[in-house]
Amino acid sequence: MTKAERTRQFIIEKAAPIFNQKGMAGTAISDIMEATKLAKGGVYGNFENKDEICLEVFNYLIKSLGAAIDGSMESKTTSQEKLFALLDFYNGRLTKSNNGGCPILNFGTEADDTNPVIKQRVREAIAASQKRIANVVSQGVKAGEFKETFNADTFAVKMFTMIEGAVLISRVQSSNSHMQLITDMLKAEIEQNRE
Repeated sequence: MTKAERTRQFIIEKAAPIFNQKGMAGTAISDIMEATKLAKGGVYGNFENKDEICLEVFNYLIKSLGAAIDGSMESKTTSQEKLFALLDFYNGRLTKSNNGGCPILNFGTEADDTNPVIKQRVREAIAASQKRIANVVSQGVKAGEFKETFNADTFAVKMFTMIEGAVLISRVQSSNSHMQLITDMLKAEIEQNRE
């Protein structure tokens, strides 16, 4: 990695939590300058504009989120264990932390009417998140762990949508009770679909 690439990555990493907490419109270049200790020219010398920083920050946050989710599931052997680990991940990390919550929710809410490029990336992140869930369910069905009638795609949409809604409500209310209720409901449904 060249020095310019390292500087660019440094800016992205420092700006990521700021954008995830304050939003695209709420984050000023001065916030990034303060976090990186770089002058305005140092920031804009590495990015064409703020929209490019937003896109790269979102990409970084999604990659980090995906790696963390995969890491939470990798030691699990059964599909049920993997789904439970995913639910526990969301129940813990995204509702109780001070990192701003789920970037899919945060950026998606803001970009839906204002930024078609990020809106498309959010759409892709949603599809990837649902595919991750559907793949685990499908593997469980193929392995005989889950009933043949357990529809992987439908459950993936349901689980992802319920999780994202619970993240929003839990963060707004500063209470994890909604997320706990949703994860318990989804775990019960998973158990009901065991073979």
